[in-house]
Amino acid sequence: MKKLFLYSFFSLISLFASAQQTNVVDEVIWVVGDEAILKSDVESMRRDPDWNKIQGNPYCVIPERIAIQKLFIHQAAIDSIEVTDVEVNRAVEAQLNEWVMRAGSREKLEEYMNMPFSQIREEMFEQMKNQSLTERMQEKLTKNVKVNPADVRRYFKDMPEDSLPYIQTQVEVEVIMKQPEVPREEIERVKSRLRELADRVNKGESFAMLAKLYCQDDSRRQGGELGYLGKAQLDASFANVAFSLTDPKKVSKVVESEFGYHIIQLIDKRGDKVNCRHIIMRPELDQANIDTCMSKLDSLTQDVRMNKYTFEEAAFHVSDDKDTRNNHGLMSRMIATSEGAERTSRFTMSDLAQLSPEIARAVEALEIGEISKPFQMVNQKGQQVCAVVKLKSRIKAHHATMQEDFQVLKDVVLSKKKQDVILAWIKDKQKSTYVRINEEYHNCEFQYPGWVK
Repeated sequence: MKKLFLYSFFSLISLFASAQQTNVVDEVIWVVGDEAILKSDVESMRRDPDWNKIQGNPYCVIPERIAIQKLFIHQAAIDSIEVTDVEVNRAVEAQLNEWVMRAGSREKLEEYMNMPFSQIREEMFEQMKNQSLTERMQEKLTKNVKVNPADVRRYFKDMPEDSLPYIQTQVEVEVIMKQPEVPREEIERVKSRLRELADRVNKGESFAMLAKLYCQDDSRRQGGELGYLGKAQLDASFANVAFSLTDPKKVSKVVESEFGYHIIQLIDKRGDKVNCRHIIMRPELDQANIDTCMSKLDSLTQDVRMNKYTFEEAAFHVSDDKDTRNNHGLMSRMIATSEGAERTSRFTMSDLAQLSPEIARAVEALEIGEISKPFQMVNQKGQQVCAVVKLKSRIKAHHATMQEDFQVLKDVVLSKKKQDVILAWIKDKQKSTYVRINEEYHNCEFQYPGWVK
């Protein structure tokens, strides 16, 4: 379901940029519960180019949107709905990475925002926290909403075909991945380096600071902190060590996982979840080993083309990627649905490119049944691997049908029903919440007239 009140790139940027404006005389224009809405809040969001596409007076539409979000946040506090700082920081980092990509560089983003990068991150934190609280409150309100097949058929019964959801071209892809052999001396070098870092922590240095300097995954931004995770969410070898730690001052021995080599420090345990820091390092590959691996894959694909065995058989017996090996090489992913999530083997080309640009480029040139040449890529575990892919099927773009795309149509109906529940909740909440609006806004045509009492 599309979430309400998700800020666009320009909305958030303009919101933060307003802090730099000195020519606006600020004032409280609305009060919702014990939360104030400032004139500067409205002015900053009005700079968003997207508002030009929305009908209505922005000085009426914008404060109402802000007020609705405050209703959700207030209810979230009453219902003890929380988000952790680790979760918010991860969302902030993801958004910052997107902004930097759009702006072209960190320096260009700082120039546009007229503030240092550290300040951008700090000011974004509260906005992301409010957004997460709003989404979780909406999820709680709609968790019991259900849809059956009859509801779906009834909803789309008389709808013209060109009004049905449009499904982009999708592909099904099979992959074989091989990890180049890593020299033993390189593995020992990595382990020795991690033991040195563990020794420095044991002598008084900050694990978090060392993680920011040396950790080779995204957790370095949080000083290696992973947040509260259960055993099923962690690599088995990593989980066994992490859950065995009892002293937050101690550092584990070097642990090998499918992601690399780690040292771990306990932060806290909460029920069946553990929060810890880690520093991960990965051995560096020698070009000669990569070339050998590429040559082996090339020979393997030649044997497949000569019908010595099928691609699927080769994937099952040869591939080092356990996520696809047991599925005979077929790639799959979890997708969000209005009922939660489900696994699918279908990818749009844009989805595939986000998952792996190298695989997307290889697939784009293939006909159904064809196998690519070997190529190098970084897998989802951050490891350099060699791979070949086969295009299993390509489903051309089309308007959704009940037979082929029932889940898509079901999601549309379920999303509509959830939206109806949320809108009814907003109207009801207006009646029991203290609201004061400056008189100049009383003549606005609000989406929900119940604001002015």
